[in-house]
Amino acid sequence: MSGVVMAGVAGPGRPRRLLPVVEIVVLVAMVAAPFVLSGRPELVTLATNILILSILAISFELCWGYSGIMTFGQALFFGVPAYVIALVGRDLEFSHIWGTLPLAMAVGLLLSSLFAAFLLLGRKTPTPIFIALGTLTGSYAAERLVSGWQYVGAGNGLSSIKLLQAGEYEFVEGTAFFFLAFGCLAAVYIGCRFLTRSQFGLVLAGIRQNEERLAFFGYRVQLYKAIVFSLAGMIAGLAGALYSYHQGFIGPGNMGPGLSTMAVIYCLFGGAGTLIGPVIGTTAIEALSYVLADIDLVKRFWPVILGLVLLLVVAFQPSGLLGLVVSARERIGSYRWRPRGGNPTGG
Repeated sequence: MSGVVMAGVAGPGRPRRLLPVVEIVVLVAMVAAPFVLSGRPELVTLATNILILSILAISFELCWGYSGIMTFGQALFFGVPAYVIALVGRDLEFSHIWGTLPLAMAVGLLLSSLFAAFLLLGRKTPTPIFIALGTLTGSYAAERLVSGWQYVGAGNGLSSIKLLQAGEYEFVEGTAFFFLAFGCLAAVYIGCRFLTRSQFGLVLAGIRQNEERLAFFGYRVQLYKAIVFSLAGMIAGLAGALYSYHQGFIGPGNMGPGLSTMAVIYCLFGGAGTLIGPVIGTTAIEALSYVLADIDLVKRFWPVILGLVLLLVVAFQPSGLLGLVVSARERIGSYRWRPRGGNPTGG
């Protein structure tokens, strides 16, 4: 694989790259959001929530869009770390950012690594349905467990979570928390972009296209998948910690199949196969949900309308909203063989 390089689609006679333009537009919109919405605190809160859920969506995208791992348990790695840092704040009176966010990421990494070892690193190559059902079962079991566990609030969850601190400063809903979430999302996005465009990411692209051929070449496909799955769990843990601090609450539903399914929908709606697609999908769905829930005429059945919109997009635009402006070739990428000391040939 060392002789294969990823080639951009821009160049003489090739279509212009639009994905970087989309990324810049989204970046500018995010930076401007708290200033434009400064007169509407509830919208700043909504925008912050979108940023946090976008981190969760990106964690799923690493599994599915880049590695072909269909997981229906991403909320498990979101909710368990959130519960952990909530309990640390309640029982140990500790909520400093330098300790709790790394702790949440470590819990997410450890938990997802255990699942990866069980689901992906067995003697036999696991089937996609085995992985999907395994993660779904784990998410459902965890939700049921905490629903009946009084120590963690049972069905009522944990509320009045201790505020996140940076020194003497406490983060509350508003512009400061927005930019904290934005900084975390930007760091995750840049890190994932670097990963997917590295030689490691090239192997992931090969796995996504033809897993059997990569295995034939000697690559330990399941090990690569396990690494990505574990990293995705770590990212989901960060999102869970931010969510619990921002909402001041964490409950059983935040680790169950419902939220896991929403992560899938965010990616499909925005456009799988890219990192910016999940961000767009999360923004569109959460904004549309907010608008529909606020209209008196449709307040009672707005989830049905939202479901129909999602169904129409998935049915008639399988590549998601991003597919309306970005071609499949640019989203997937093109590859060329570059001989040593020679010019690349088309591929």
